[in-house]
Amino acid sequence: MKLLAYPLVFTATFSPALAMDQSLVRQFEKLDPQTRLEQRCDTEAMERINADKSSFKPDKVIAYTFAEPVVKEDKMKAPGAVFRSKGEWYKLKFKCRTDAEHLDVLSFEYKIGELVPHESWDEFYLYP
Repeated sequence: MKLLAYPLVFTATFSPALAMDQSLVRQFEKLDPQTRLEQRCDTEAMERINADKSSFKPDKVIAYTFAEPVVKEDKMKAPGAVFRSKGEWYKLKFKCRTDAEHLDVLSFEYKIGELVPHESWDEFYLYP
């Protein structure tokens, strides 16, 4: 599979079309605020990538694989994230800003990077 020479970059603001269902909201409300921010942004990344006109179908996002996320108040930058699509892992960078409760995403930008080679999976605790 060949990736495009230029990474995909998307910027968007919160859209009701991507609103979470109430069962997911209830699950997020049980989390501590920092975990909620990270999980909400990870979920947003999956939803945005899945909604794009790409062939990716993400089922998992990990924000801290290649670098620790930077969290400040209602914002999170994840320069070393990854996502899994169809059994393969891809590098990902994203910036996410939520409301004070970390339930509604107010802005979200991301860039899809290169495929993570299978021989690197063990080193970074990635799995099929």
